[in-house]
Amino acid sequence: MTEKELIEGCIREDKSCQKALFLQYAGKMLTVCRRYARHQAEAEDMLQDAFIKIFANLNQFNFQGSFEGWIRRIVVNNALKNIKKSSFKNEQIGVETLPENSTEPLIFAQLNEEVLLNLINELPEGYRFVFNLYAIEGFSHQEIAQKLGIEASTSRSQLVKARKLLQNKIIALRKNSA
Repeated sequence: MTEKELIEGCIREDKSCQKALFLQYAGKMLTVCRRYARHQAEAEDMLQDAFIKIFANLNQFNFQGSFEGWIRRIVVNNALKNIKKSSFKNEQIGVETLPENSTEPLIFAQLNEEVLLNLINELPEGYRFVFNLYAIEGFSHQEIAQKLGIEASTSRSQLVKARKLLQNKIIALRKNSA
């Protein structure tokens, strides 16, 4: 079954097509949700909410561009909506300016996806959200500011601090494994 046939089947509310679509994309999108959730159960709730929206709005997909990208956008926007509802406060640990130093690319190459995801999940919420939106999802600081209700300068500051914390964690991890 082609992607178009699968989508059209879902629009017709064909349960087997809906199940196939969910099974095809749920794993990848759960990974996206995990980057914004505090724990696995919250990520699963985010995923479920997102798929309800995906199925409800599937008729709006115009078959131009990536279907997976369209789904990802809904998942990310849903995660951000859940963040706004939660007790998320614009975290700022320390007001000092941290210089943005580069880390050897080799260090990053030696990390597997799960280890890196765990390190990112250990970041304070505000840092984690900004890091994910900027470094992984590709949003600009202005877009992040609008989505999170913060200033673009706060987004930039939190990204620098998130990178610094990640860098320190990676260096510590590397020293512990050496």
